[in-house]
Amino acid sequence: MPRLAAPPEYNEPVADSNSLQKVLDHLRLYDHPLLAFSARENSGAIEVLIDLKNSTVPVHTYVLPIHPRDLDHPQFAWHLQRQLYDGLHDYFIEMFTHTPQSRSAHDPMAKEGI
Repeated sequence: MPRLAAPPEYNEPVADSNSLQKVLDHLRLYDHPLLAFSARENSGAIEVLIDLKNSTVPVHTYVLPIHPRDLDHPQFAWHLQRQLYDGLHDYFIEMFTHTPQSRSAHDPMAKEGI
């Protein structure tokens, strides 16, 4: 059975002018109605930034460092996608303002084990 090729827009070669531009070029392949993706160089390292679009509540920017070995990997696109998806999970978990584990000693529900 012949293998199906991935859509060209995903695995399309991206110019490797420099590491930051490479990441920015790949991030342009992602569009999300709630999230904005960007990248920056910080002290010689590349960081992917994830922000909420049009947020009505104060939410931090998630910073995802990209390891140099991942930038040079032949499967860079797949590594970036995996890191991006893992980062999105972490970002949304970090947005919780209260969890059962963060209950204070003054919370009556915490004393009752509820």
